[in-house]
Amino acid sequence: MHAPIPPASGSRGGKPLPGEVFGALINLSGRRRFTSQRLVLYAVLASQQQDGAATIAAEALALFRSAHKSLLTDGDGLPGVFCPELEQAYFGKLQGDREITAFGDLAERTLKAIAHNASDSAELLAELVRITTPTLAILNQITTIYEEQAKSNARLVKKQLRGVITDIETINRQARMVAFNARIVAARAGQAGKEFSVVAGVLSNISGEIDEMVAAALAAAG
Repeated sequence: MHAPIPPASGSRGGKPLPGEVFGALINLSGRRRFTSQRLVLYAVLASQQQDGAATIAAEALALFRSAHKSLLTDGDGLPGVFCPELEQAYFGKLQGDREITAFGDLAERTLKAIAHNASDSAELLAELVRITTPTLAILNQITTIYEEQAKSNARLVKKQLRGVITDIETINRQARMVAFNARIVAARAGQAGKEFSVVAGVLSNISGEIDEMVAAALAAAG
C-alpha cells in the first residue's frame, strides 16, 4: 500500500517543498529513465557475449530499481507520491508503478537467462526490447510531472515570498513613521531629547537597510 498523499499539489501539508527536493526528484526520475535504456543496451551486448556487458547491465538494473524505490518512498528527505498527478501516474490510469516494476523484473529474468545461457534467453530479451519503448514513454510522462510540479512549487514560493515582503514593507513604513515622529519630539525636547534622537536615527537607518533587503528579495523573486 502506498501512503496517502497530502491535499496540496506540489507541496506537503499545504507547504511548498524545498527547491533542492525537486532537484533530487527530477534527477532520480532522469536517472531511472537513463538507466532503463542503458540496461537494455547492455543486456543486448551481454547476449552477444561482450566482456563486462552483463556486469554493467546488472549495475544499471540496481540503479533503476533504487531510483524507483526512492521516488515512491516517503523518507530520506524525499516526499514519495506527494500530489494527485503522481498518484494517477503511478497507481491510476497510467499504472506507472506496475509497468516500471514489471520492466525491472523482466530485465532481471533476462539477465539471469543470458548468464546461464538458458533456452528462453532470446525470447526474454526480445520481450524486454519490445516493452522498452512503452516503458520509456511512461518514464518520460512521469518526469514531465516532476518538472511541472517543480515549476508550480516555484510559483507558490514566489507568491508566499511576496506576501511576506508585503508584510515587512507595512511594518517598515510604520517604523519609519515612528522614527520621523521621534525626531520631531527629540528636536522639541532639546538637549533632553538628544539620546532619543540617536535612537530615532538608528531606527531610520535600519528602515533604510530593510528597504534595500526588500528590493533585493523582490528582484530575486522575479
